[in-house]
Amino acid sequence: MTYSSEIIVNVPLRKFIKLFDNVENMKHWQDGLVDIEHLSGDPGMVGAKMKLTYANGTRKMVLIETVTHNKLPREFHGTYTADGLVNNIENHFVELPNGSTKWTTICNYLPLNFKMRAMLGLMPNAFKKQTMKYMKNFKNFAENGQSVSNA
Repeated sequence: MTYSSEIIVNVPLRKFIKLFDNVENMKHWQDGLVDIEHLSGDPGMVGAKMKLTYANGTRKMVLIETVTHNKLPREFHGTYTADGLVNNIENHFVELPNGSTKWTTICNYLPLNFKMRAMLGLMPNAFKKQTMKYMKNFKNFAENGQSVSNA
Protein backbone atom coordinates (compact mmCIF):
# COMPACT_ATOMS: atom_id res chain seq x y z
CA MET A 1 0.00 0.00 0.00
CA THR A 2 1.41 3.38 -1.01
CA TYR A 3 0.04 6.82 -0.15
CA SER A 4 1.27 10.35 0.35
CA SER A 5 0.47 13.01 2.93
CA GLU A 6 1.30 16.69 2.98
CA ILE A 7 1.27 19.50 5.51
CA ILE A 8 2.39 23.12 5.66
CA VAL A 9 4.43 24.00 8.74
CA ASN A 10 4.66 27.72 9.42
CA VAL A 11 8.39 27.84 10.15
CA PRO A 12 11.29 28.38 7.76
CA LEU A 13 12.96 25.30 6.30
CA ARG A 14 16.13 25.91 8.33
CA LYS A 15 14.23 25.78 11.65
CA PHE A 16 12.07 22.87 10.43
CA ILE A 17 15.14 20.75 9.64
CA LYS A 18 16.88 21.72 12.90
CA LEU A 19 13.89 20.35 14.82
CA PHE A 20 13.23 17.37 12.51
CA ASP A 21 16.86 16.20 12.40
CA ASN A 22 17.28 16.10 16.19
CA VAL A 23 16.60 12.61 17.58
CA GLU A 24 15.85 14.09 21.02
CA ASN A 25 12.86 15.92 19.52
CA MET A 26 11.14 12.77 18.24
CA LYS A 27 9.43 12.24 21.60
CA HIS A 28 7.75 15.63 21.20
CA TRP A 29 5.83 14.65 18.06
CA GLN A 30 5.72 10.84 17.93
CA ASP A 31 3.05 9.70 20.39
CA GLY A 32 4.01 6.65 22.38
CA LEU A 33 7.75 6.78 21.68
CA VAL A 34 9.39 5.51 24.86
CA ASP A 35 12.93 4.60 23.82
CA ILE A 36 15.48 5.30 21.10
CA GLU A 37 18.61 3.18 20.79
CA HIS A 38 21.38 3.82 18.28
CA LEU A 39 22.38 0.49 16.75
CA SER A 40 24.98 1.21 14.08
CA GLY A 41 26.44 3.71 11.63
CA ASP A 42 26.82 7.46 11.87
CA PRO A 43 23.50 8.85 13.18
CA GLY A 44 21.38 10.29 10.39
CA MET A 45 23.70 9.07 7.65
CA VAL A 46 22.83 6.47 5.00
CA GLY A 47 23.02 2.99 6.51
CA ALA A 48 22.63 4.14 10.12
CA LYS A 49 20.22 2.08 12.22
CA MET A 50 18.13 2.96 15.27
CA LYS A 51 15.75 0.92 17.38
CA LEU A 52 12.54 2.83 18.17
CA THR A 53 10.25 1.46 20.88
CA TYR A 54 6.64 2.62 21.17
CA ALA A 55 4.06 1.84 23.85
CA ASN A 56 0.34 2.28 23.40
CA GLY A 57 -1.43 1.08 26.52
CA THR A 58 -0.34 -2.52 26.98
CA ARG A 59 0.76 -2.86 23.36
CA LYS A 60 4.47 -2.47 22.58
CA MET A 61 5.94 -2.04 19.11
CA VAL A 62 9.59 -2.03 18.07
CA LEU A 63 10.75 -0.53 14.77
CA ILE A 64 14.20 -0.65 13.27
CA GLU A 65 14.94 2.50 11.28
CA THR A 66 17.52 2.31 8.53
CA VAL A 67 18.43 5.59 6.83
CA THR A 68 18.32 5.02 3.07
CA HIS A 69 18.76 8.56 1.71
CA ASN A 70 19.80 11.80 3.37
CA LYS A 71 19.93 14.96 1.29
CA LEU A 72 18.81 17.36 4.01
CA PRO A 73 17.46 19.98 3.95
CA ARG A 74 15.45 18.72 0.96
CA GLU A 75 14.99 14.95 1.47
CA PHE A 76 15.26 12.25 4.13
CA HIS A 77 14.21 8.65 3.48
CA GLY A 78 14.18 5.61 5.70
CA THR A 79 13.03 2.04 5.98
CA TYR A 80 11.14 1.05 9.13
CA THR A 81 10.93 -2.67 9.86
CA ALA A 82 8.58 -4.17 12.42
CA ASP A 83 7.24 -7.64 13.06
CA GLY A 84 5.57 -8.58 9.79
CA LEU A 85 5.81 -5.18 8.12
CA VAL A 86 8.27 -2.97 6.25
CA ASN A 87 7.53 0.71 5.64
CA ASN A 88 9.62 2.72 3.21
CA ILE A 89 9.13 6.44 3.88
CA GLU A 90 10.28 9.32 1.72
CA ASN A 91 10.20 12.77 3.31
CA HIS A 92 10.43 15.81 1.02
CA PHE A 93 10.77 19.40 2.26
CA VAL A 94 10.25 22.62 0.30
CA GLU A 95 10.55 26.16 1.62
CA LEU A 96 7.63 28.22 0.37
CA PRO A 97 7.89 31.90 -0.66
CA ASN A 98 6.12 32.99 2.55
CA GLY A 99 8.80 31.31 4.70
CA SER A 100 6.74 28.23 5.58
CA THR A 101 7.83 24.66 4.85
CA LYS A 102 5.84 22.13 2.84
CA TRP A 103 6.43 18.58 4.10
CA THR A 104 5.39 15.72 1.84
CA THR A 105 5.75 12.13 2.92
CA ILE A 106 5.31 9.08 0.71
CA CYS A 107 4.72 5.85 2.61
CA ASN A 108 5.00 2.41 1.05
CA TYR A 109 3.94 -0.43 3.34
CA LEU A 110 5.00 -3.97 2.48
CA PRO A 111 3.34 -6.72 4.52
CA LEU A 112 5.51 -9.73 5.30
CA ASN A 113 2.80 -12.06 6.59
CA PHE A 114 -0.92 -12.76 6.30
CA LYS A 115 -1.84 -10.81 9.45
CA MET A 116 -0.24 -7.61 8.13
CA ARG A 117 -1.69 -8.11 4.63
CA ALA A 118 -5.12 -8.36 6.23
CA MET A 119 -4.57 -5.25 8.38
CA LEU A 120 -3.43 -3.19 5.40
CA GLY A 121 -6.39 -4.42 3.37
CA LEU A 122 -9.01 -3.92 6.07
CA MET A 123 -7.70 -0.78 7.75
CA PRO A 124 -5.74 1.34 5.26
CA ASN A 125 -7.12 4.56 6.73
CA ALA A 126 -5.65 3.74 10.15
CA PHE A 127 -2.15 3.89 8.69
CA LYS A 128 -2.90 7.13 6.83
CA LYS A 129 -4.39 8.71 9.97
CA GLN A 130 -1.32 7.77 12.02
CA THR A 131 0.99 9.42 9.47
CA MET A 132 -1.09 12.60 9.47
CA LYS A 133 -1.27 12.57 13.28
CA TYR A 134 2.55 12.57 13.51
CA MET A 135 2.76 15.34 10.91
CA LYS A 136 0.23 17.48 12.79
CA ASN A 137 2.06 16.79 16.06
CA PHE A 138 5.30 17.97 14.46
CA LYS A 139 3.56 21.09 13.14
CA ASN A 140 2.28 21.90 16.66
CA PHE A 141 5.73 21.27 18.12
CA ALA A 142 7.56 23.37 15.50
CA GLU A 143 5.11 26.27 15.51
CA ASN A 144 4.01 26.39 19.15
CA GLY A 145 6.45 24.26 21.16
CA GLN A 146 3.66 21.82 22.07
CA SER A 147 4.93 18.38 23.01
CA VAL A 148 3.04 15.08 23.10
CA SER A 149 5.64 13.67 25.49
CA ASN A 150 4.75 12.80 29.05
CA ALA A 151 8.41 13.05 30.04
